[in-house]
Amino acid sequence: MKTYLTSKFLVERDPERCIQCQVCVNQCTFDVHYYDTEDDEVRSREENCVGCHRCVAFCPTQALTFKKNPLDYRENYNWRPDVIEDILKQAETGGMLLTGMGNDKGYRIYWDHLVLNASQVTNPSIDPLREPMELTTYLGRKPDRVELDRESFNLKTELAPQVKLEVPVMFAAMSYGAVSLNVHESLARAATETGTLWNTGEGGLHSKLHQYGNNTIVQVASGRFGVHPEYLDVARVVEIKIGQGAKPGIGGHLPGEKVSAEVSMTRMIPQGTDALSPAPQHDIYSIEDLAQLVYALKEAINYTKPVAVKIAAVHNSAAIASGMVRAGADIIVLDGLRGATGAAPKVIRDNVGIPIEMALASVDSRLRQEGIRNQASIVISGGIRSSGDVAKAIALGADAVYIGTAALVALGCAVCQQCHTGKCAWGICTTDLALTKRVNPDIGARRLANLLRGWSLELKDILGGMGINALESLRGNRLHLRGVGLTDTELEILGVRMAGN
Repeated sequence: MKTYLTSKFLVERDPERCIQCQVCVNQCTFDVHYYDTEDDEVRSREENCVGCHRCVAFCPTQALTFKKNPLDYRENYNWRPDVIEDILKQAETGGMLLTGMGNDKGYRIYWDHLVLNASQVTNPSIDPLREPMELTTYLGRKPDRVELDRESFNLKTELAPQVKLEVPVMFAAMSYGAVSLNVHESLARAATETGTLWNTGEGGLHSKLHQYGNNTIVQVASGRFGVHPEYLDVARVVEIKIGQGAKPGIGGHLPGEKVSAEVSMTRMIPQGTDALSPAPQHDIYSIEDLAQLVYALKEAINYTKPVAVKIAAVHNSAAIASGMVRAGADIIVLDGLRGATGAAPKVIRDNVGIPIEMALASVDSRLRQEGIRNQASIVISGGIRSSGDVAKAIALGADAVYIGTAALVALGCAVCQQCHTGKCAWGICTTDLALTKRVNPDIGARRLANLLRGWSLELKDILGGMGINALESLRGNRLHLRGVGLTDTELEILGVRMAGN
């Protein structure tokens, strides 16, 4: 019995404008548009449409539009259309449902319920156009105290390796294979230009990009894809990936159809096979095991670079983070439930993990209570959408943030959540060489650099409006935050007062 699924979108083609040029046929990777040779007419298979906007954007006569299909199931708050359609798909396939991008459920977005302080009379604002504003951030372990030579005023205290960021925003881990090489190059070049870092994800680093190593974070994940001495040597930071926000508790998954010849070479796996990293890091079954891996990597890189450890935001993140710091991690990375991915079981993405705002607040508080907050920097990711989110994250206790989805949107992503198919019409989440050409690294790098420049200007405006001339004065200063529409329990966990208080 064939499953019946209504099309999610209706494709409307204006016959007065359509010139049968077939641009939509060539641009669509989901076979929505096709040319009927008998009738000499371009037509649509609406059931295939994923809402990626590619055909609409490239139609030369603006003859195409699409909208949500008004035909719906009987109204039922519990048995929503997406629930029914998921059951129908599984009844037909008998497998797990995969999806791309991050959690799209209606969980509260706490950034939207936090507001920042502003200067008025007694604490005057600062004009960022005429006065210097400092956004520089240093990631790495800081000493408990600093000693200076009294005569030369040189630093006597030996510092752990530090990484300088000109802006407290880095590009999140997106592996080669999950995204195209052109996307990786765009990220690497933009990070180099703007003085920040980009993350390879767990898919290794293509040899073409070794020249950007000083602005590169490399991952060592459970599958150890592409991990070798040169990979570690070329990087600026080494990150141990234990978990990620889109799929806490399970390993990575790159579908075999995305494992091209170059991806297989870089990842050091057979071409066309699913790249499945184990759910656990088999080196790590305790904090002591984690410490052993941290220091093994530090030995491998001669203690010249910080080592980060990344976990998904879960209910005991604070206790785990404390152990990570004591195990020698120089940077703690927390990835919240809105963190995106190239492929994840839908049930995991939608039901596992906690909001990054809650995890950040609890981790920062715990490390301060234990007197070890200075021993590691905190980086967060998972749904950061704007410079306002960045400022609130820093006030809540972060040193810097990662952006993934926002970076892809800057490259053209329409968040259609079909990353796992390898058919990305925008050439972003695909390894099809005919499609990857749709991302031009020159244009991509410029767009990403523009995004960070715009956010930097806005961050300076925010700081100036608060009467602050350095980001350091905002970091962890929750007195600059107030909650709106939050319960007493939520305010207590966040460590923030209610607006008006």
